[in-house]
Amino acid sequence: MADVDRRKRTKYEDIKVKGTLVLTDNHYISSSKDDLLGRKVSLQLISAVRCESTARGLRGKLGKEANLKKWMSTVISPSTNGDSTFELDFDWEDEIGVPGAFLIINRHHKEFYLKTLTLEQVPNCGRVHFVCNSWVYPEEHYSKRYRVFFSNQTLVPGKTPEALRRYREEELEELRGNGTGKREEWDRVYDYDLYNDLSEPDAGSELIRPIFGGSQEYPYPRRCRTGRPPSKTDPNTESRIPILKSLTIYVPRDERFSQLKTSDVYAYGIKLVSQGLLPGFGAVFDKVSDEIVGTFEHLLKHKFEAVSSNNFNEFSSFEDVLKLYKGALKIPKSNLLESVREKIPLEFFRELLRSDGEPLAKFPTPQVIEADTSAWMTDEEFARQMLAGINPVVIRRLQEFPPTSKLDPKIFGNQNSTIREDHIEYQMDGLSVSEAIKCNKLFILDHHDPLMPFLRGINETSTNTYATRTILFLQNDGTLKPLAIELSVPHPDGDHAGVISTVHTPAFEGAKGTIWLLAKTYVNVNDSGYHQLVCHWLHTHASIEPFIIATNRQLSIIHPVHKLLHPHFRDTMNINALSRQTLINAGGLLEKTVFPDKYALKLSCNMYKEWAFPEQALPADLIKRGLAVKDSRSPHGIRLLIEDYPFAIDGLEVWSAIESWVKDYVCIYYKNDEEIQNDYELREWWLEVRTMGHGDKKDEPWWPKMQTRDELIESCTIIIWVASALHAAVNFGQYPYGGYLPNRPAMSRRLIPEPGSDDYDELETNPEKAFLKTVTPQLQSILGISLIEVLSRHSADEVFLGDRDTPEWTTDDEALEAFGNFGANLRKIEGKIVEMNQDVRLRNRNGPAKVPYTLLYPSSDIGLTGRGIPNSVSI
Repeated sequence: MADVDRRKRTKYEDIKVKGTLVLTDNHYISSSKDDLLGRKVSLQLISAVRCESTARGLRGKLGKEANLKKWMSTVISPSTNGDSTFELDFDWEDEIGVPGAFLIINRHHKEFYLKTLTLEQVPNCGRVHFVCNSWVYPEEHYSKRYRVFFSNQTLVPGKTPEALRRYREEELEELRGNGTGKREEWDRVYDYDLYNDLSEPDAGSELIRPIFGGSQEYPYPRRCRTGRPPSKTDPNTESRIPILKSLTIYVPRDERFSQLKTSDVYAYGIKLVSQGLLPGFGAVFDKVSDEIVGTFEHLLKHKFEAVSSNNFNEFSSFEDVLKLYKGALKIPKSNLLESVREKIPLEFFRELLRSDGEPLAKFPTPQVIEADTSAWMTDEEFARQMLAGINPVVIRRLQEFPPTSKLDPKIFGNQNSTIREDHIEYQMDGLSVSEAIKCNKLFILDHHDPLMPFLRGINETSTNTYATRTILFLQNDGTLKPLAIELSVPHPDGDHAGVISTVHTPAFEGAKGTIWLLAKTYVNVNDSGYHQLVCHWLHTHASIEPFIIATNRQLSIIHPVHKLLHPHFRDTMNINALSRQTLINAGGLLEKTVFPDKYALKLSCNMYKEWAFPEQALPADLIKRGLAVKDSRSPHGIRLLIEDYPFAIDGLEVWSAIESWVKDYVCIYYKNDEEIQNDYELREWWLEVRTMGHGDKKDEPWWPKMQTRDELIESCTIIIWVASALHAAVNFGQYPYGGYLPNRPAMSRRLIPEPGSDDYDELETNPEKAFLKTVTPQLQSILGISLIEVLSRHSADEVFLGDRDTPEWTTDDEALEAFGNFGANLRKIEGKIVEMNQDVRLRNRNGPAKVPYTLLYPSSDIGLTGRGIPNSVSI
């Protein structure tokens, strides 16, 4: 036996296993590649089949240390600044058997981004590939002084080899942290906290907002904990970092934007500054060169001169608004600006900042006015956008008349609708109200109850607006016709006295015609704010973050559910952190650009009280809103009551494709319900989502129990749907529809003038001026349009649904085949969408404005396209 072992050792002792390590180049490595050679970076293979006893328990046997031997090449690609490839040799030991992981120590003084390690011709294994995609910091930043990376295997906990089990557990312990201390740049800790970082109490009472989350009055999803110290004046409020350091806000290191995405942020920042959007924002980019920072300072210095010289007061006509897209403000030619453009990596982004005398505040023409600059004013287009616009997720079927309120009458008095049958029946093709309801012909866009509790306070700010209800009739050609709009304000005698309401019906001439246009505009103002704060921010960004945190804390990176969901979490935590810093904070951009002002997050928080996880599934949502009924004979198990409903039609196709992919995938790793129940990582993940991430909802009865494959399939489908398709549907159409101020204003400044006043007479004598005096003023318009233009763009490194940034994300052929089928299904959906958009019978797919519905078309180019479904909640 001894001779056999000796011969075996002799057979392998001279074998060298070739390894290739790929790092993404950065400004630290590019000038010092040789510094990484020798013992500055060392790796050791970890056996998946052989254990050894250590002081920390039984774990996989470690191979001999290998060091980076030779820098081989740097390849510049469209998606990276450069991938540097290093060669290394591992002394092969037969006792290693199958390498299931490797350990890496960084003794260099700088961090690097590790992409992959590939081993070639491993005895009895062949090629072994490790996808890492993670930052590796110097050893002093890790308690164990090393990082461990696993191979591309996909394993539920119970099937993890004994040799790797403790490494798997330690990785999760590190990611969970201990819940204390301030988080630093190099940390990888995922933890929960309340939204207690939106206020600036040290700056005065005007910048104080409630703490959202953790109370019955203000329930909210949790966000990522940063551990910053409390403010000086309020120990319950987390201190804020200066606006100039916004990009340094903590998120776990691997959640930060890629280098290319960061370059995009720089470029967008230049554009925002150049359009007069963010005073001081230029200095955020503390890591950019001094020359670029100097350019930002130059822009900031002269921005206010441009603002004052252009006299930002009012638009006087619709033609005045159109000048925004033709060019209004000019800047001189500048060698300095040209040098900055040359430092931005992609030609597309160089075009964001021009230095050749082109307009400073020129915006792309929004799609809604490309074909016809007045089509937005028609009743058909107004109604069509409720089905195919940027917020097609609120309209519901009217099932009682008149509409009633759910607000507590003891607090708010009588809030029921004052719309009567005689207001609408003459427009309903001979049907009575009861007949139309029975025939599923009446629909409502109802913003009354969500808005009314805050409207009195809102109207004490610079905003003056109404809470609205809109009744619509489904015509035989499939289009909706608005019948009546109710405008309500709180009663001057107090909330208990109810409301004062007026009802407006279609009119097209004189003052009444202008009032009808204004009534539709108040509806759009309501819808714009509700969309931004609830349908967009709350229902996608905020509600997904707890799932991201829980997934990283409780599911190993080699867990099948982690691998399934991980692509759909990309960049979201970084975006949300920056949003807390600049958008949703007290005095932030959303408060400045949407009508609820300082009540914005209160409104969002109030609607979270109605949030239920199972209702985020598209079929469940459509049924809840009365727009569909269960029907086993229909393709997706439900039948739409508005047949030409572009969002729902395309959405159900995408939903079914996601569901089919998730089902195929889950069934590879879980053969029955018992295997779901025996997965302790899965059990802890779902417990934490419910009790911590969405802790204010932990006692709700609707949470899935996570005991069956069907429950896991449904839950993962919902998460992927929300993070990808739902977010795409409510985000990337913002500029195509909202980029033209009159179509979708974000605020209103005055109520309808009283008859007999000069302002009322102006409704007839100069209706365009009267309209524009009512909605968002010029400066806030430019600010808001600039913001949504950025939000509506696809970045250069975007990964769309059906694709992954790493093709070798698993070694399981069955999973790879199922994912390939998913991509093929999405490509078929694209063909169907193109075909439907060309069908003239489907009037809601293009409408009077001739904007084809493509927001759920899965793929896209970069930039402002009005289509494309990124994998994750991304901008």
